[in-house]
Amino acid sequence: MNQSERIATQIVKRLRDKGFQALFAGGCVRDRLMGNPPKDIDIATDALPEQIQTLFPRTVPVGIQFGVILVVEEGAAFQVATFRSDGKYLDGRHPVEVNYSKTPPEDASRRDFTINGLYFDPIAQKILDFVGGREDIQKKIVRTIGDPKARFQEDKLRLLRAVRFASTLEFEIEKETFAALRALADKIAEVSAERVREELVKLLSGGHAERGLALLDETGLLPKILPEVSRMKGVEQPPQFHPEGDVFIHTKMMMGMLDHLPERPAVLAMSTLLHDVGKPPTFRQAPDRIRFDNHDRVGARMARDICHRLRFSNDEIDQIAEGVEKHMDFKNAPKMREATLKRFMRRPTFEWEIEMHRMDCLASHRDLTVYQFLTQKYAEFKKEVPKPKLWVSGDDLIQMGFAPGPRFKEILSAVEDEQLEHHLNSKEETMQWVLKKFPI
Repeated sequence: MNQSERIATQIVKRLRDKGFQALFAGGCVRDRLMGNPPKDIDIATDALPEQIQTLFPRTVPVGIQFGVILVVEEGAAFQVATFRSDGKYLDGRHPVEVNYSKTPPEDASRRDFTINGLYFDPIAQKILDFVGGREDIQKKIVRTIGDPKARFQEDKLRLLRAVRFASTLEFEIEKETFAALRALADKIAEVSAERVREELVKLLSGGHAERGLALLDETGLLPKILPEVSRMKGVEQPPQFHPEGDVFIHTKMMMGMLDHLPERPAVLAMSTLLHDVGKPPTFRQAPDRIRFDNHDRVGARMARDICHRLRFSNDEIDQIAEGVEKHMDFKNAPKMREATLKRFMRRPTFEWEIEMHRMDCLASHRDLTVYQFLTQKYAEFKKEVPKPKLWVSGDDLIQMGFAPGPRFKEILSAVEDEQLEHHLNSKEETMQWVLKKFPI
């Protein structure tokens, strides 16, 4: 029993000692059955929210209107929710009212999927299954509890969650659930951009992004949430560089390679997904071959629009757009002057961009010459000071007789280039070089 389970079990015991029912509930039980360590342990009980608050000294009413209290014990937080049945869902996301219930079966009936409708008694070490979730886990099936159309109509985010669970767990979506999902795919537009973004990031970073992208396409969700990516389908590429097929096939292959990386940050996942998003609008059949003029720059602007729409943070948007915009610059790296190359490599996004470049190569022409060159140069570069302290400053330039103005930036940038290439080794040498290169 790990520390999280130990603390959660203590919460259950305290509730039981006061005469309440209490069980682990939801995804943590599914994970236990699958032999995976649970990420979060949620607790379900027949204690009312105000009773939960009375029993525990540190609580946060994160969703008290839905019977959810956050209990903080030993620095760890656990959701403790009162058994309930839900009223009507008028906003396509939340019930307008909840009715507290007294038994786990009633609570299970309002949950989304059978694999998430399981309970575990940590005292008796017993699984409680009222919806057939254990059998569906064994069969590797994602199935709604009850009528799939009703479940999806209640909470439209479940459309995307079904795809995420099927993708990350490597399950199939049950036939009727899949049919309802396709029929209601356009309803995903009713879900807030923030919640869509959260589910999308989990799907892309969950270790099975290639299958997740394919499922988004098969269910009809992709053109609703990422129409720009859906438009990659059928966009041909020059076979001499892309023997693998169209832009969508190429992107799916890269997402498959992303799955094998030990870390898959959101910015890398989104940059990989969107790196060629500028190809469909720039497609041109030239006399010699298919071309996509400036697709990297066009794609970067599109990536910004997409990520703004999905409410990514400004910092994430900047990094994702830079990854898209710079991905074609990698092929020019061996021809860059040393200072330009060092500036290219010292960008904070470079370490994951070089992985994206590797995947881009392997999903197309398979030539890793530039990747190998950059890997060697980056190892050498990391031993140096990435941004050297300049031998001269603006004050020095003034003392030398230069008038403050836009020329300062040009001079200091040129000095930095020379230092990065180890051409200047002292202040005196630098001042002489500046006066020769930039006469007053």
